[in-house]
This record gives sequence, structure tokens and C-alpha cells, in this order.
Amino acid sequence: MENALFRWVQSTALMRADVEALIGVALAIGVTLHALLRKRRVSVAVGWIGLAWLSPIFGTALYLTFGINRVSRRARRLRTKPSDATQLPDTDDAVVPETLWPLDRAIRRITSLPAFAGNAVEMFRNGDAAYPVMLAAIREAQASIGLSSYIFRDDATGREFCDALVEAQNRGVKVRVIIDGIGGGYFRTPVYRRLTAAGVPVALFMHSALPWRMPFLNLRSHKKLLILDGRIAFTGGLNISHANRVALKPEHPIRDTHFRMTGPVVEQLAAAFAADWAFVDGEILDGEPWFVDLAPCGPSVARAVTSGPDADVEKIEQVILQTLACARRKVRFVTPYFLPDELVTGALAQAAMRGITVDVIIPRVSDHPFIDWATRAHLEPLLRAGVQVWLDEPPFDHSKAMVVDDIWCFVGSANWDMRSFRLNFELNVEIIDADCAAALDRFMRGKMETQLRREDLAARGLPVRLRDAGVRLLLPYL
Repeated sequence: MENALFRWVQSTALMRADVEALIGVALAIGVTLHALLRKRRVSVAVGWIGLAWLSPIFGTALYLTFGINRVSRRARRLRTKPSDATQLPDTDDAVVPETLWPLDRAIRRITSLPAFAGNAVEMFRNGDAAYPVMLAAIREAQASIGLSSYIFRDDATGREFCDALVEAQNRGVKVRVIIDGIGGGYFRTPVYRRLTAAGVPVALFMHSALPWRMPFLNLRSHKKLLILDGRIAFTGGLNISHANRVALKPEHPIRDTHFRMTGPVVEQLAAAFAADWAFVDGEILDGEPWFVDLAPCGPSVARAVTSGPDADVEKIEQVILQTLACARRKVRFVTPYFLPDELVTGALAQAAMRGITVDVIIPRVSDHPFIDWATRAHLEPLLRAGVQVWLDEPPFDHSKAMVVDDIWCFVGSANWDMRSFRLNFELNVEIIDADCAAALDRFMRGKMETQLRREDLAARGLPVRLRDAGVRLLLPYL
């Protein structure tokens, strides 16, 4: 009797193992087929396929959560993508200097947008300078306000913005607010509840309690946009948080750079906001008061560049690659996180090797130690090629800005990492203006006091180098 029972248990266990093996093989085959058809980059496809065969259940669960882009599917159901509303009429009339014609032609092909002349750009450092101007603009708005922020804290600063938005709504201004589903606080979204309770239309970008409908880490709206009456725009790297009011000495200060823009380029920025609002809410913002006739008002040529894991995939990265290829004398940029892929690092190294001065400014200490570790493992080939890397001293600076040949500028929300280039929805602005370039260059030169050298990297102990190299393997997700 005991032998029969043992044989039955053994055969049941073997049958269960066979069924589990068949399920595992089926799952691995499913991931393999999907990755072969959908993943453009060989390394990414190989990584997912290898993980699925190594651990079918765990690998498939990760792939379903992080590996599948559901944005296009959801966007088609809403009859719009976050890029569709930016397809504005093109023009054959180049408004950039002749030396930039090849770059202008390339960026026009990448974005399907013209560069517009006649814009005015004003730069602000930190929330100390930017927030009062932004709040005043909200209080003075007469017809419409569109606000999109990755982080919108429910602190003293966030509540001040909420009060201004509610007051505008109450006086008849049409207000629309987008907060990212992760950046706004996934489990607790107090600003969302505060604005909703006051009757302000507000939406969370890609937020759901169901993980298969909203990946926890990927596909975030990282944009920072404030559009007022279709005439004034604020954009850059600045979130809405008391930590950005550096002069008030918060516990964890965050420096940043933001920009006020007026002129024809505001139409492109308003279109980007309207497309995102259609994506999260379904309402189409068209015509007045969201879009108005805009007259030239300044010396800058400007163009919006949106990027995201839909039709806009890798557009900001492509613009950067084209700019590095067209640079003639100097490339200088500051970024809080520096983890680009081999295409970008190769383009930077090639620029330096052909005699262009390339300065990369990164924080000595960022707000994420593991990103600092991975960055250190990423730099040696660049230093060997002649790229100069500078360490910005604390407090942490979240600014993102690039200047090429003392005239071409690139500012906005995108970091120099694979997350911003491929996974997040980002918005940058190309600005062609020597005065703006000079102001950004002065700002960046103030950070170039401590240079990182190859011997500094070589001086790291073996355990530290192994740690840094190991964390670097997570580069697509950092």
C-alpha cells in the first residue's frame, strides 16, 4: 500500500513537472516571438529572450511588465498619439544661419516640424527665480492654463500652485493639469485629490492600480510644461517642489534651470500639451483659447522636439546625434544623469577625436548613488578619446542644457540616459541664439572647477570597480 502511494505521488510530481516544463517552454517561445518581431535593437531582444529561457515564469512576468509598449495600443483607441498634434505645416524657407542648414534639414526630417523665428527666451535659476514668475503668470491668465509636471509635491510650494490654479478656474479660466502617475506619487496623490476636489480638471499620466496597464517604472511623462493663454510657455527641468527653493535652505535642495518662452514656438509647445491631454483624458483641445495667432517678439529661432516610446521614439537622441555630427568647434552640456548608450558615447568620442572640444558636466554626487556608480563605469572610453568630464559640486543640480559652437542650444526635460531617450515622454526645445548660448555657457563654465581624469577612475579599488560595472549592466532601466 505504501509503495503504491509512493509511486502515485512520484508519478503525480513528474506529471506536474512535465506540465510546468511545457508551460515554461510555451512562455519562453511567446516572449521570443514577440521580442523578435517588436524589438529593434539586437542587444535588447537577446537580453529578453535569454532571460525568458533562463527563467520562463519570472522572465515572462518581467517582460509583460517592462518589455511591452502598450502606449501605442492605448493611443490608437483615443485616435491620437502624444506626437500627432505636433504635425504642423512645414516650410521650405530656412530661418537659421547658413552654417546650420544641414542640421536644420536633419532636425526637420526627424521632428516633421519647422524652426520658427521671432521668439523670446528668458532663463531662470532654481524655483526661487522661476516660481514667482510662473505663479504671477497663472494669476494673470485670462483664458487658458495647461500645466504638466512630472513631480508636483503637496508641500508649501505645491499648495501655492494649487491655490493659484483653483483661483484661475474659479474666475473662468479653462485649466487642465497633467501629473505623472509615478512622479506625482503612485500610492498617494494628494495634489491630484486636492485639485479634483476643487473642480480643476486634472489627470494622472499612465496611472492604474493594475501593473499590466501601467508599468511601475517605464513610460513616464517627464515633461515640465506651463502654457498660458496659448501665448506664454514655461519649460525646462523644474518640477514643482519646495526642494527647488534653494534660497530657503530646504533639507535636500535641488538646483535647476527653467525657461520662459514667447513667440511662434509656443504653438508647438501648446500642441504637445494638447496631445498629452487627449491621451490621458480624451478631450481634444483645439482652437482658442488654447491656440492663438502668435506674432514674432524676439531674436531666437526655436523648435520643440518631443520624444517618447510611440511615433516619437528616440527623436531627442537622434537630434543629439545629428548635432554632434555637425558640430565644428565646441560641444558643452550639463546633465544630472549621464548613462547614454554606445551610439551617443561613440558620437561624443568621435567628436573629441576630430578635434572638437567636448565638455560633459555631471554631478559629483547625484540624488541616486547607484546612478553615480554606473556613470563611473561608463566614462573611461570617453576620457581616453579626449572628452573632458567635469564634476559639479553639491547641492545636486537637475539642469539639462547643451550648447554647440556658441549658437545652438538644446534645453528641456530630457536627461542624457537611455530612460529619457527611449522610455520617457520628454520635451526639449532647440534654440538658435548667440546671446542665449552665451548665457548658458556662462552658467556651465561656473560648474567646471573639478575635472575627472582617467587616473581618478583607475584609483578606485577593485570592489568599487566591480560594483560600478555590475550596476552598469542595469543601464537600460536606470
